[in-house]
Amino acid sequence: MSIAVAALYRFFPLSDPAALRDRLLPIAESLGVRGTLLLAEEGINGTIAAPEAALLDMLAAIQREAGLDALPWKRSAAAEMPFARLKIKVKREIVSFGVPGLDPNRQVGTYVAPDAWNALIADPEVLVIDTRNSFEVQMGSFERAVDPGTVSFTEFPAYVRQTLDPGKHKKIAMFCTGGIRCEKATAFMLKEGFEEVYHLDGGILAYLEHIPADQSLWHGGCFVFDERVALGHGLEVVGGPHPFAKKSVPSVG
Repeated sequence: MSIAVAALYRFFPLSDPAALRDRLLPIAESLGVRGTLLLAEEGINGTIAAPEAALLDMLAAIQREAGLDALPWKRSAAAEMPFARLKIKVKREIVSFGVPGLDPNRQVGTYVAPDAWNALIADPEVLVIDTRNSFEVQMGSFERAVDPGTVSFTEFPAYVRQTLDPGKHKKIAMFCTGGIRCEKATAFMLKEGFEEVYHLDGGILAYLEHIPADQSLWHGGCFVFDERVALGHGLEVVGGPHPFAKKSVPSVG
């Protein structure tokens, strides 16, 4: 049986993450859902998997129980269940960044659709930055992309402050796996005084889903935080054993 995999996140005010966890946990268990959901006062983030019908029921339950008008998610597939268990955790942040006061609902960079991304990052005046961690970058990245050399996303603010200059770097394009890290990264850079900050809408996963391989500026595989390890164009599995795969928390970074 094919397993459907949903990568999802949304920033929204969540007054009682623990109560939402307690409502979602029995629903997920009854549907046989596995994976990880992270809940915080700033919203929800995670990657979950189940047979198609059960996954759709779970996504509908999340939207209903959280009181959301919509819950964007990205679908991929796995031949077997890619997660060993189910985890629904309450966290301080749905993606750890360590800079308080950032709200992507109020201030965020300019979204760039996958079909407009190639033209943007081919512009020599644009600095292209991969906001992911170094082990992810090693598996694949875009042409001209800079690797910040971070081990954790919480190191990204220091990289920006130590390496980049709003007066010199006028146009910056950033990308990450599913889009969530760029939400915070672009909000942070705007706060730091950078004026033209762009990010790939839907992240690498959206690009690989929509852009054919013969038109692509992506090279290698896109690391995902489950047993599939890496995905390629068409979101087909291209990964193999990787030393970090078992140590990572499923996410849609």
